[in-house]
Amino acid sequence: MKGWFPRMKIGCVKEIKNNEFRVGLTPDNVKAYIAAGHHVYMEKGAGIGSGFTDNEYVDAGASLIDNAADVWHLVDMMVKVKEPLEEEYPLFHEGLILYTYLHLAADKQQMDALLKGRVKAVAYETIQEKDRSLPCLAPMSQIAGRLSIQEGAKYLEKRFGGEGILLAGVPGTPKANVVILGGGTVGMNACKIAVGMGANVTILDINLKRLEELDNIFGAHIQTLYSSDTNIENVLKNADLVIGSVLIPGGSTPKLFKKKYLHEMKNGAVFVDVAIDQGGCGESSRVTTHDDPVYIEEGVVHYCVGNMPGAVPRTSTIALTNATLRYGLEIANKGLENACADPAILSGVNCYLGKLTNKNVADAHGYKYEDLTSLIG
Repeated sequence: MKGWFPRMKIGCVKEIKNNEFRVGLTPDNVKAYIAAGHHVYMEKGAGIGSGFTDNEYVDAGASLIDNAADVWHLVDMMVKVKEPLEEEYPLFHEGLILYTYLHLAADKQQMDALLKGRVKAVAYETIQEKDRSLPCLAPMSQIAGRLSIQEGAKYLEKRFGGEGILLAGVPGTPKANVVILGGGTVGMNACKIAVGMGANVTILDINLKRLEELDNIFGAHIQTLYSSDTNIENVLKNADLVIGSVLIPGGSTPKLFKKKYLHEMKNGAVFVDVAIDQGGCGESSRVTTHDDPVYIEEGVVHYCVGNMPGAVPRTSTIALTNATLRYGLEIANKGLENACADPAILSGVNCYLGKLTNKNVADAHGYKYEDLTSLIG
């Protein structure tokens, strides 16, 4: 183990993913890092999309840098929201701690770049506490789950290729049938909004205990079903809106929504694949952007935006950084190696100095997995 890590240089740059307005650090986060004795460098304008001005960052104690490249080269730890894009790969340097969402199971190119750059990459989505909760993924899952119903309801409108059905209906008309694949954080939050809007909701999961919990929460307002191919195929025939919310932490998502089901579904039904960051749970899914969010295949509208919470950046940034700050401070205060004494942070390290240290990611690409504890001693 290395000794105490003094005064780390922390950086944050403007996100460059399509319509991504979130930011990795708020002014309050900057204050917390500086209070702990670290330096913070912000790219100018990084927080504008989330409603945070450069002056607020300066008042919090950050140093403003004119361009992103200088921030990347200057810092020991980069705090972001979304995975680096290809144009950012040349900015990697050996030993850099990258603290952000990575979703490497669905992004071999990025994984290879991180390994080649010998980056110490810590993924928000694989930080896991002893109770198996995913604290840095949960707030975005909550937002994405709620947004999935909001967006799905919009794309059911005829002008977008949908059936032209109102989710809640009105007296004397049928309500929409909403099917949710997966009863985790995304699924439960989607269920909450769909039930609140008055839709008919069916939720499927392979975890019977989770189905029991959902049944106890929502009672007669929902139908719970065991997630089998037969049950999925049967409920999709009458579905108006389908939410894909399946997750394997760090791993590729199973393809539960099969292409063969499409021709059995209603013309103008909508499929929202919230799992698209991890490869998607639909065989017909492909990543879309906020600029061009939907496409139609066999009459079914597909919404597969890879950064859904970016549509509500103020809420998303505050919710995300509320969760990520604790672990970021621990990494900065102790250095990554010593911080890995915390099993949650250990589980977050996906790449370490050219080695792949997350088994689910390694399995997804057929790469060799290296145990991080043996690498750091």
